Amino acid sequence: MTDKVSLTIQAARGEAELGGLVLPCRIGKEGCVDQSAGREGDAKTPLGEYHLRFGLYRADRLPTPKSSLTFWPIETNDGWCDDPDGDAYNRFIRLPSTASHEALWREDGAYDIILVISHNDSPPEPHKGSAIFLHIAQPDDRQTLGCVAFAPDDMVAMLPLLTPDMAVRIIR
Repeated sequence: MTDKVSLTIQAARGEAELGGLVLPCRIGKEGCVDQSAGREGDAKTPLGEYHLRFGLYRADRLPTPKSSLTFWPIETNDGWCDDPDGDAYNRFIRLPSTASHEALWREDGAYDIILVISHNDSPPEPHKGSAIFLHIAQPDDRQTLGCVAFAPDDMVAMLPLLTPDMAVRIIR
């Protein structure tokens, strides 16, 4: 029996491997943490096994990504709730919202492509972390606030290899 292909992110090395393709990536600026010990706002990438859910992208900047994943275009009033006390914690929301949130429509390009993974989503547990995505890296190459980020060209190269519900393994 052959193993299903998975996306493996080696946090300590800052590398991701997918079917023989090895790509540099950025992780949380405070390093990584076991998913059971992660907390909202800790700036650590949670270790564990997740699954790809769906993708989001900026249609005003990019064509629909070439991938078998389902992608939806981001709109100017889209957000992601990061308020542990909010009813929509770790969920997609429409803005405006009184709950703490991240705006998905950003000028810096980081969210031009977002891959949503299954971190803390079935159901979300308050304070266990939210908005852990795979997304585009900042142009200045800085680490993230917990997500995994890829250079734009590397993200584009990876997209055709991704499949719905593919395992995403984040290891030390």
